Amino acid sequence: MSEIVILWVDDEIDLLKPHIIFLEKKGFEVHTASNGEDAIELVAQNEYHIIFLDENMPGLSGLETLTKIKSIDSMIPIVMITKSEEENIMEEAIGAKINDYLIKPVNPKQILLTIKKNVDQKRLVSRKTNMDYQSEFGRLGMEINDTMDYVDWIEVYKKLVYWELELAEAGNNTMDEILRMQKNEANNAFAKYIRKNYVNWFSNDVNSKPLLSPSLLKEKVFPLLRNGKKVFFLLIDNMRYDQWKIISKELSELYRIEEEGLYLSILPTATQYSRNAIFSGLMPKEIDKMYPDLWKNDDEEGGKNLYEEEMLINLMKRYGFEKGLFFEKVLDVNYCKKIADRLNEIVNNQLMVTIVNFVDNLSHARTDQKMIRELAGNETAYRSITKSWFKHSALNLLLTELAKYDVTLVISTDHGTIRVQNPIKVVGDRNTTTNLRYKQGRNLNYNPREVFEITKPTDAHLPKTNISSSYIFAQNEDFFAYPNNYNHYVKYYRDTFQHGGISLEEMVIPVVTLKPKK
Repeated sequence: MSEIVILWVDDEIDLLKPHIIFLEKKGFEVHTASNGEDAIELVAQNEYHIIFLDENMPGLSGLETLTKIKSIDSMIPIVMITKSEEENIMEEAIGAKINDYLIKPVNPKQILLTIKKNVDQKRLVSRKTNMDYQSEFGRLGMEINDTMDYVDWIEVYKKLVYWELELAEAGNNTMDEILRMQKNEANNAFAKYIRKNYVNWFSNDVNSKPLLSPSLLKEKVFPLLRNGKKVFFLLIDNMRYDQWKIISKELSELYRIEEEGLYLSILPTATQYSRNAIFSGLMPKEIDKMYPDLWKNDDEEGGKNLYEEEMLINLMKRYGFEKGLFFEKVLDVNYCKKIADRLNEIVNNQLMVTIVNFVDNLSHARTDQKMIRELAGNETAYRSITKSWFKHSALNLLLTELAKYDVTLVISTDHGTIRVQNPIKVVGDRNTTTNLRYKQGRNLNYNPREVFEITKPTDAHLPKTNISSSYIFAQNEDFFAYPNNYNHYVKYYRDTFQHGGISLEEMVIPVVTLKPKK
């Protein structure tokens, strides 16, 4: 039996004998019917991969036959063939969920192309995508080795995410391990780049440095305000670039992307540091110095991100924006609904800011809850859950309502996250931070070849809790583990999503400007 079985339904089926012979020579098995009733009976008795259905037949029409076939098997691809080009017939057929539409007379090559497009498309797309990535693999490897500055790294990361999404969509995982190896190669080289350049970015005489967390609002939001535009700034905590690409597809019918860019989170890539830096416009050391009541060190009790609004108000004052701020941190689904309900009032402000923590909560839930870990077992599944959440979330509802107003939407994040695999032993005292991707404290014991160490925190504009404080950062897929109860610790945290350290996924993150489609 042929791999692909076709049913062709036409009241003049004898006239189509040359087409049927052509398909049989190509290796297809073709069944025929000259009316709708016989076609329905055949569908009930056999399994077909595709059906060609004449629209104009005596007895049951093509559309009536289509409806009955779909009630038997809704998944069979059906191609409607008709002599008529009337728009209402086409619309009715499309509304009945046909997969393709051909106008008589059809030629054999048209039929063959339609079969490949509707039956064999997934395999062909998968094969073509794999071949394209294989041909790109070498060029991308050379780019990774030749990267000179942050602009090069942004382009490399864009390409890696592009291929990751393309291969995932093609549904063939044969290249997954090769892509993972190339991402590891890129992250190892990126870590070397960060170790060499990061501290230098804070020197006054540096010629070129990337857009970093403290300058995000000054560069991407404040110029819009100065031009008289109303801005809604949405910060989705812990959102990676690949997750943004998935979300952006859901927004494409409502918004037009005016600018899509990537910027770099400061170290540590943790909410306490990067998000406070965004809303204060300052590095952590300067926040601690300028607003000691608003900054809490790692070893202090209490929430570390309780004062973003106060920091933002001070930042706006420094840049001449004295009023017109709406600020809301979304803690549960009802907050988004309340904001959506009040939009008519809220849009009177010049700047509207909303922080959403779902993605961050998802990464933590994946660590702590077995069911979530199973649902988000790999990168593709992790993105899929993000997409599903956004599609059905109150945030999507809010952005749908916002699209009705003349408001510029800026979407960004504070840092990303990476799935960790490799434990690195570290020893510290009881005041050492508990984060798995960075440690801050005194008397840290570690292998300096395995980490990026900053022994003078002030050089990186980081606060220090005592005179001997230092910071160390995990790189690529590494995570820190204590020697005590080492095996249990490693088993629990390996293959979880963490942030705080150095990787493309954590540091190179999206900032996007969108306008509603009127």
